[in-house]
Amino acid sequence: MKPNIRNKSMRPAFLLFLLYLLPVIAAAGTLRGRIIDENNQGLPFASIYIKETASGTASNDQGHFQLQLPAGTYTLEFKYVGYRARIETVTIGDDTQELNVQLLPEVLNLKEVVVKAADEDPAYAIMRNAIRLRKYHRDEVNAWSARVYMKGVARMDKVPGKVLGVRVVDVDTGIVYLSESVSELHFKKPNKVSERVISSKVSGKKQGFSFNQASEMNISFYDNLLRVEGLSERGFVSPLANNALFFYRFEYQGTFEENGRTINKIKVIPRRKNDPVFQGSIYIVDGSWRIHSTDLTLTKNAGIDFVDFIRVRQVYAPVQEHVWMPVSQRFTFEASGLGFKGGGYATGVYSNYRVQPAYSRPPTVVEPEPEVVEDAVAVEVKPARRQRARVVKPQEVTPEEQLAIHDEKLFSREVLVVEKEANQRDSAYWAEIRPVPLTQEEQLDYERKDSLEVIRESKVYKDSVDRIRNKPSIGNLFMRSYTYSNTYARRFYRFDPLVSLRGGASILQYNTVEGVVANVGMEFRQNFEDRRFYEIEPTIRYGFSNEKLNARLRLSYTYDPIKRSNVSLEGGRFVDQINSTNPISPFVNTVYTLLMERNYLKLYQRDYARVNYRSEILNGVTLLASLDYSHRMPLENTATHTFRESGSVGFTSNVPENAELADASFDPHQALTAAFTVAFRPGMNYISRPDRKINIGSRWPTFSLGYRGGIKSLGGDVRYATLALRISDDFSLGLLGSSEYSFTGGTFWGKENMRLMDYRHFNGNRTIFAGVYTGFQLLDYYRYSTSSRYLEGHYEHHFNGFLFNKIPLFRKLKWQEVVSLHYLNTRESANYLELGLGIEHIFKVLRVDFFTSFQEREKVHSGLRVGLGF
Repeated sequence: MKPNIRNKSMRPAFLLFLLYLLPVIAAAGTLRGRIIDENNQGLPFASIYIKETASGTASNDQGHFQLQLPAGTYTLEFKYVGYRARIETVTIGDDTQELNVQLLPEVLNLKEVVVKAADEDPAYAIMRNAIRLRKYHRDEVNAWSARVYMKGVARMDKVPGKVLGVRVVDVDTGIVYLSESVSELHFKKPNKVSERVISSKVSGKKQGFSFNQASEMNISFYDNLLRVEGLSERGFVSPLANNALFFYRFEYQGTFEENGRTINKIKVIPRRKNDPVFQGSIYIVDGSWRIHSTDLTLTKNAGIDFVDFIRVRQVYAPVQEHVWMPVSQRFTFEASGLGFKGGGYATGVYSNYRVQPAYSRPPTVVEPEPEVVEDAVAVEVKPARRQRARVVKPQEVTPEEQLAIHDEKLFSREVLVVEKEANQRDSAYWAEIRPVPLTQEEQLDYERKDSLEVIRESKVYKDSVDRIRNKPSIGNLFMRSYTYSNTYARRFYRFDPLVSLRGGASILQYNTVEGVVANVGMEFRQNFEDRRFYEIEPTIRYGFSNEKLNARLRLSYTYDPIKRSNVSLEGGRFVDQINSTNPISPFVNTVYTLLMERNYLKLYQRDYARVNYRSEILNGVTLLASLDYSHRMPLENTATHTFRESGSVGFTSNVPENAELADASFDPHQALTAAFTVAFRPGMNYISRPDRKINIGSRWPTFSLGYRGGIKSLGGDVRYATLALRISDDFSLGLLGSSEYSFTGGTFWGKENMRLMDYRHFNGNRTIFAGVYTGFQLLDYYRYSTSSRYLEGHYEHHFNGFLFNKIPLFRKLKWQEVVSLHYLNTRESANYLELGLGIEHIFKVLRVDFFTSFQEREKVHSGLRVGLGF
C-alpha cells in the first residue's frame, strides 16, 4: 500500500477554518503522562492507540505523551515492541489529566511441542502463511485517508575542521535539523496518492517549509521489494516477499496474548551475510497471519549507502473490522564518514483513518491435519510436509457496499502540495496539534534557533561566515572554481580554476591551434527571495601562439522558478569546437597534446550573437528554443610544442576527417540557424511547494522532438533542415539492478552549402578518460558525423552488486558491475556497435570499462576507459 502520487484541490481555506474552529466549538481536554518500563525508564516511541477514533500517537524519546481529545470516554491501548500491551479507559473533561503507564516485558509462551533436529522450526509455518496472504493484506483496502504527523531530527555528534581541504563552516554538534509537519494523506488503488501539507515548522527558519513527505515514509513490508530513496540502488527484500525463504532464516521466539489475539514473535535472520535484507523481529497475528508490528534493521552488510544502519519500527492496529493499518512508524539511523558522525530519526503518526475495504470477508488458511503421537513424556507434533496449506479466497466488497471516501478530482499529477500558509502556525497551534511531545532538547533547539535566527540573518553574522568561507584554498585552484560570496546581499562571484581536473573550463589550456591559452572566465549571480536570479558571465581568451584575443559575454535571467523559465543572450568573438557536443574537455586535450602528441580538439572561430529560451509550458512539456547568427572562420595549427622528444607521431591538421566529405575545410561564411526542441514526459508527477515545482518522474519515457535549420536570409549562406526524435528513460529491475537507455533517429533535407559544424555529431572518444558514459567510447569524434539519416542507441545496465556481492573480495571492496551497448547507423558507418564491461565504485568514485567495437560484425577497436562511477 505504498503511495506515490498526490492531490490538487481540497478547499484549503475551508480546511484551515475547521482546524482553527474545532477547539472553539468542541470542549476538549488534555491527557498527558509518561510510559515507563520495569525499571521506571521512559520507553521511546511507545505506541498509544485510541480505539474510538481509530487514531494513534506515540511517546517521545523520553516516553512522554500528550493527547488532545474532545470530552468523552476513551479506550487507550499502550504498546511497545517486546512489552505486554496495557489497556486503560479514561474519561476526558475540560481540564488536564495525567496518566502514567508502566509496561512490563512480554513473557513469551512456547507451545508445548517437541521439535526434533530433523523437524522444521515452527516459525516457517507461520511465515509461509503470512507470505501466502501477503498480497491480500497489501491490497485489503481500495482507498484510505489519514492525517499524518511527521517529525524529522538530525543531529551531529562529531564535526571535522576540514573536509577535502575545505573548511567546515557554520556546522555545530547537537541538533542540526528539526522539522515537523502535518499532512492530509489520501490513497486509492492501484497507486493514486494525494498529499496536502497543512502545517510545517522548521527549527531556525520561521519562513521555511519542511521537506517531510508522508507518502514516501509509508513503506510496506507487504511489498516484495522495499525501496528507500538514497539508501540503495537495488532495494531490499521483505521478510514477507514471495522469495523470502531464499533470503531469510526464521526462528520461533514464542507467543503472547493481546486483546484475545495470539501474537507470534519471529526472529528474522539473513541466510547470507551480504544479501539486501533486514534482520531483527517481526510479530505476526495468529490466524489472520498479518503484521502486528516490526522491529527490523538494515546494516552495512545489506549494501546501504551513506548511513551505518537504519532501524524500522512499525505498529499496526485495526482501524476497521478486518482492516489493519500502520498507526506509527519510526526510522532511526546513524552515519559516519569524512570525519563526521551523527544520526537521527524520522517518525510518523497516523490518525483520523477513513478506509474503504476491498473485501467484506477475510481469507482463511486451511492447514493440513498434523500427525499427533502421544507418549508418556510429551506430545510430539509432526507437521504435514507433503500437503500444502489451502487458502480460501476472501469475499470482495460489492459496489453497493463500497464507501466512496474519495472524489476522483482529488487525485492528479500534483502528488503533493505544500500550502502557502503552512509555515504561519503559532506555538499554540503546535502545542495543541502535536501528537508526540517534544523532548527537552528539541524544545531548547526551537527556542535557541528561533532566537538566533535574527542574528543568523543579520549582515554582521553573514559577513563573518563569508570571511571564513571566502578564503581561497588549493582545492579552489585545481579541483573546483573559487566562489566569493556576499550572502547577505545574495551576490556570488565564481572564478574558473587555474586547471580543472574535472573537465570544466580552466584558465590554463594548451592546443595546437592557439598554443598556450589563457581562458579567464567568471560568473556573477544575483539571487532574489522568490528564487529568481540573473547571471552575468564574461570570458576573455587569448592564444599566445596565434596571438588572437577573444571575448564573449553571457546574460541569463531565470524569471519563473516554478516553470524554470529562463532566457539568455550571449555574443562576442570566441573559439568553439566543431563538434557542438564538446566531446573532449580542455584538460584532457591538454594532456594528450603535450604528452601523447594527439590533437583531438578541432576548433573554429566565430563572431556571433545568440538568444536562448527555456520553459516548462505545460506539466511534463518543456520547450527549448534558440536563434543564432554567426560569422564562422577557419583556424589552423600554429603550435607544435610537445613533451615527447621523438616527434615521430606528428600532429594532425585542424581540419577533421569525415567519411561524407572529401575535404571538410571551409571558407569564412555566415550562418543564421534556429532550433526548437519539445521534450514531453507523459504522466509527469510533481510536487508543488510555495516557491518551486519539483518533477518526480513518470512510468513513461521522455519523448523529445527537435528541429534545427539553417536560414538563407539576413546574410546567411547556409540552408538545411533536420528533424530528430529521441526516446529515453531509466528503470529498475529490482535485485537485478537498474537500466537506462536512449534511442535517437533523425534525417536532413533541403541541404545547401552545409558545413561540417552543421552536421549531426556523435559524442565520441579517443582517450582513456571516459568522459560521458552515455556516448560512444571508441568512436572517432568526426568520422561519422552526418548530413543524412541516422539512428543512434545507447543502453547501460548497472547490476548494483547482484553478481559481485557473491564474490567475497569484490563484496568487501564494494565494487559493482556494469555492462553497456552503443549502436550507430549512418550512411557511411553502416552498423557500428560498441560493447562494454565495467566495474564501478572503485575507491567509491572510480569506474573502469573495457570496450570493444564492431563494424558489420568485424572487430574494429578495443580499449580501456577510466571515469567517475559513484
